[in-house]
Amino acid sequence: MSRIGRKAIALPKGVEVKIDGQHVFVKGAKGSLEMDVMNNIAVAVEDGQLHVTRANDDKPVRAAHGMTRALISNMVDGVSNGFQKVLEIVGVGYRAQMQGKNLVLSLGFSHPVEVVPPAGIEFACESPIKIIVRGIDKQLVGQVASNIRGYRPPEPYKGKGIRYAGEYVIRKAGKAGAKK
Repeated sequence: MSRIGRKAIALPKGVEVKIDGQHVFVKGAKGSLEMDVMNNIAVAVEDGQLHVTRANDDKPVRAAHGMTRALISNMVDGVSNGFQKVLEIVGVGYRAQMQGKNLVLSLGFSHPVEVVPPAGIEFACESPIKIIVRGIDKQLVGQVASNIRGYRPPEPYKGKGIRYAGEYVIRKAGKAGAKK
């Protein structure tokens, strides 16, 4: 059995789970999420815990067992606590600011880059060089943060660009020893 798939998911107070055949619906204080589960995987609620089991040991079913449990666990965490990714901007003149709900980035292009948040995502700027992406869907939060980072990924010579908080950027030496 999958080590992750076997673990029970504890349901915090205020989180409701409805199971309709292969459709799982999770509702909490921050919102609601839903997903469809593979045919050979069953989800059941017992004693305030969620259990994910599989019908057989076929390879695709075994592969989906732990992943399904992890996705449902992320849904439960998301509707109760939420997720966030913090991005940092490094570079002279590079900055971010809020314009209503939209995020406007000045990244050295000839034009400002405006990012419109998809449904379920909100942006916050604690300072002109710190962006916070928040939401209840872990996958969507990570994808939006990755899209923002993709506008100006950190370059290896000076380290300028958008990076995740705590990300280490490997630096290169440059052309210092070329002339003699």
